[in-house]
Amino acid sequence: MSEARPIVLDSSAVLTLLQRETGWEEVANVLAGARISAVNLSEVTAKLLERGLEIASVHAAIRELGLKVDAFGATDARAAGALRVATRFAGLSLGDRACVALAIRRGATCYTADQAWRRLALPGLFLVVIR
Repeated sequence: MSEARPIVLDSSAVLTLLQRETGWEEVANVLAGARISAVNLSEVTAKLLERGLEIASVHAAIRELGLKVDAFGATDARAAGALRVATRFAGLSLGDRACVALAIRRGATCYTADQAWRRLALPGLFLVVIR
């Protein structure tokens, strides 16, 4: 029996889960052992603070998810930069590309709520768009 692919979550998927938006259940079902790039963790933190949450509440909410956070090091930075040309048409941000780079590096399935990602066809990218 083959082992399931690891899971990498985009910031939009994490926000969907935390805010119980359409598709949150799908993210909840793969949360155990899921990973997030430190860049995406920064985005989630910023978005929640912009929505009026206190920093302690933001940290607690994220900590409760139990996500494994991957550093955004030189390997992912180079890969995310290289993805710019191939993803520009879909409007992927640096955070988006950091997530994609991490997912490809880990051979993981990447979860996002961003519809524009449906148009991506990148070698090694396994993608689930949750809504």
